[in-house]
Amino acid sequence: MRKVSSIIIAILIFINIAACGTQKETQFVQTTSEETTTTAAVVTETTGVQNKVESENESVEIRKWTDSLGRTVEIPKEVGKIALSGPMAQIVLYALSPEKLVGFSADWSEDVREYIPEEYLKLPTLGQLYGGKGEINLEELLKAAPDVVIDIGEPKKSAKEDLNNLSEQTGIPFVHVTLTMETASDAFRMLGDLLGLEERAETYALYCEEVYNRAKEIIENVGEENLVNFLYVTGDEGLNVIAKDSYHAEIIDMFTNNLAIVEEPSSKGTGNEIDMEQILVWNPEYVIFAPNSIYGKVEEMSEWHNVSAIRDGNYWETPFGPYNWMGFPPSVQRYLGMLWMPQVLYPEYVTYDLKEEVVKYYEMFYHCSLTDEQYDRLTKNSLK
Repeated sequence: MRKVSSIIIAILIFINIAACGTQKETQFVQTTSEETTTTAAVVTETTGVQNKVESENESVEIRKWTDSLGRTVEIPKEVGKIALSGPMAQIVLYALSPEKLVGFSADWSEDVREYIPEEYLKLPTLGQLYGGKGEINLEELLKAAPDVVIDIGEPKKSAKEDLNNLSEQTGIPFVHVTLTMETASDAFRMLGDLLGLEERAETYALYCEEVYNRAKEIIENVGEENLVNFLYVTGDEGLNVIAKDSYHAEIIDMFTNNLAIVEEPSSKGTGNEIDMEQILVWNPEYVIFAPNSIYGKVEEMSEWHNVSAIRDGNYWETPFGPYNWMGFPPSVQRYLGMLWMPQVLYPEYVTYDLKEEVVKYYEMFYHCSLTDEQYDRLTKNSLK
């Protein structure tokens, strides 16, 4: 939504073009001109928090719903189709309600398609609202006619204004649900209420609470004074780190003494760029490398030989498929990281079977029955 002005202009141009062509029925409430409206929707008050939208051809009940930003929006009482703001929402809602999705925010790469059932791979790619790759395809979004567009994660500073503008201009309600690792269970319950999937959402909420509380218990047993000195390293040259206190560093800061203290923690998944001299000053005892970083060649890089973690063999590569287990995007797949990090950093405090937990996660969140071969491939460079 950093480009909200240009997005709104594009929407207006598209709506003007559409008004000159063939009329299409929509499943959302919108304001239209007399010239283009033969089924104009009229909103009238009924009881409590519900309204009813009546037209010549349909009668759709709506209700008022308040999102995490405190915005009260009107949504259909029964939400049948949803669109996504971006990859964080995609990960959460693909888990909770794949049957309601009208599309994905980005294409699935060939190396991760094995984890996604074929029926979902056929959905169109609509792009995303907040930066990243593939700006949202407004024509496809309007054609898909979702009942609501859902944004999930850390709210941007301009989120209220952005979502209000987009809702007004498109006639589609845009809502935000804040999600952190500590509050994921609350987010799932909000989504369950929004989508009419309360019972299903409660299963995910309880799962998130269980994993999070178990992680906290491990940390209590380890003792904060005994947390390892650590860096999470990204980038082709291994010269980017995920900084302490950044949104991306939630579970890193939870399990470790994150040495990457910088003046302005980056909000990007690539982290903050630093130099080798700084890494040597920090001299981490443990290092985890992001996928596609320098894990496979670090032993051949002489400048890394004086880093304690490399010299002592205390370094790993983050599992990846269909997403990075440590985040990036920083969504609920970080619960996999929350299961995996104690296994590599504090194995003596782990009482669960990691493989069983991973298989359970893939079944719940990716609707995928993980095979032994897939598990071994995922963790090839991630367990010792």
